[in-house]
Amino acid sequence: MGYASSVWLGVLVFISIHGYGNIRLFEASSRVIQTPDQIYRTGYHFQPAKYWMNDPNGPMIYMGIYHFFYQYNPYDAQAGNIVWGHSTSTDLVNWTPQPPALLRSEPYDFKGCFSGSTTLLSGGKPAILYTGVDFSDNQVQNLAVPKNLADPYLTEWVKSPYNPLIAPNSVNKIDGQNFRDPTTAWLNPDGNWRMVVGNQQNGNGIGLLYRSKNFIDWIQAEKPLHFMNNSGMWECPDFFPVSTISQNGLETSTMGPNVKHVFKASKASTDYYTIGTYNPNKDIFIPDNESLDIGLGFRYDYGKFYASKSFFDSSTSRRILFGWINESVNNLETNSIRGWAGLQGIPRRIWLHKSGNQLLQWPIVEIEKLRMNPVIEDTTVLMPGSVREISGVNAAQADIEMSFSAKTLEKAEKWEANWTNPQQVCSIKGASVKGGLGPFGLLVLASKDMQEYTAIFFRIFKGDNNNFIVLMCSDQTRSSLHLPSSDYDKTTYGALLNVDPLQEKLLLRTLIDHSIVESFGGEGKACITARVYPTNLAVDGATHMYVFNNGSQSVDISKLTAWSMKTAQIN
Repeated sequence: MGYASSVWLGVLVFISIHGYGNIRLFEASSRVIQTPDQIYRTGYHFQPAKYWMNDPNGPMIYMGIYHFFYQYNPYDAQAGNIVWGHSTSTDLVNWTPQPPALLRSEPYDFKGCFSGSTTLLSGGKPAILYTGVDFSDNQVQNLAVPKNLADPYLTEWVKSPYNPLIAPNSVNKIDGQNFRDPTTAWLNPDGNWRMVVGNQQNGNGIGLLYRSKNFIDWIQAEKPLHFMNNSGMWECPDFFPVSTISQNGLETSTMGPNVKHVFKASKASTDYYTIGTYNPNKDIFIPDNESLDIGLGFRYDYGKFYASKSFFDSSTSRRILFGWINESVNNLETNSIRGWAGLQGIPRRIWLHKSGNQLLQWPIVEIEKLRMNPVIEDTTVLMPGSVREISGVNAAQADIEMSFSAKTLEKAEKWEANWTNPQQVCSIKGASVKGGLGPFGLLVLASKDMQEYTAIFFRIFKGDNNNFIVLMCSDQTRSSLHLPSSDYDKTTYGALLNVDPLQEKLLLRTLIDHSIVESFGGEGKACITARVYPTNLAVDGATHMYVFNNGSQSVDISKLTAWSMKTAQIN
């Protein structure tokens, strides 16, 4: 009997003895109607009809249907009472709610069904590994499988009678408060499964490695897959292969030539990743560059984007990334008044850049079918100090692609040697601070009189080695006139964009959706996401969009295309 069959046999025996007491169905609620309190709800980003949502959990495709699981509070717009929400789609854009996949029902998950992942076992049979919190506040790892494999919507899931599969104890000496978020498992060449659980020991971030022959009995490896001293707790780890010769995604168990691996961990509200080599014989992951390890190097997003999870889309040979975008309101009562909190970023296709040094990210192509009424401008010049409106577009719900260039870089400002944090530089040199080459870019979710706006822009600096440095910023300081101002997070975000402005144009794509602004620079080399809450001066029909140049040198816009975006069907 195969390993997958043994999982289902154990569950079916459990059902025959105990019935379905641990399965409850929730009636899918309808989407919230747009009211004055709902002006910040999005039109084409995923969010449930009401209440709290956070981490994505193990998205996958099964029988041609995309499944998205997420951390969900079915009772309130605050964190707590966490279960696994579940929605399905045929295109990753329009979504239909399903009953929650996992509810708090057993001693091992009485205090919550927290983050985890999905894995497709032999024959494509789905399985969920997730973290439960028991009565003693210990985090334990559990298994669930579908009740009916013939159901493409997987509306009912059954928890394994062997749960918890892994629990902290006096032997393994695992800190039960920092032991969570199992990854998608991969099948090693030795025929055994591997998976990673996030952990912290003495301030060191650790990806604990586990092995199993049958997906039920898991044995901890002597050494972790990866760790880093003094890096803090590693939440929501993700581990997957990427091709060095193709933009196609790879199934999670793929190994061999022309393959690198990516290890990602979530820490301090940021998702970091590092690229390296996985040795399946020694079961270790070694980053290609230690200076780009977790917390030191690349991030998926330099703004609001956390607890991300990727999956391999076998129908299109893509690896697709989901990430949670939290609210930027510090007053918890605001979430309760609105009746909802949290949303997901647009799913992103991710692949390895040809340099092998970093990943590229781009909104999935399916989102483009929501585009309508394009506004196209060919080459125009943005003179110093100019601000020009982009008309004919629904500026509250839009998609815009732009290409910038400069005929000369003579007026590039000097990059100071003590500037080591791009975000701090963007904070010092915001959109309102005049410069040489920049700031130039977009003002979105803006009021007619420019009292409110969110700025996404570039600045070009000159380095010490006759090189040029490109800074990409997302400036929220003028995003809202709401009072008290302290209730709103108006952080300015920044990233260095690995682009040579002498040889390449500066490309920017920005998705605007009422209260979220997602920007992709340099064809996806740097991404910055922001949540903003303008007043009635800049919402819905009062919203405006501008291009601007606050530098002392003109820049060219070689191509600008803006689309209004239809509203997705997210019931």
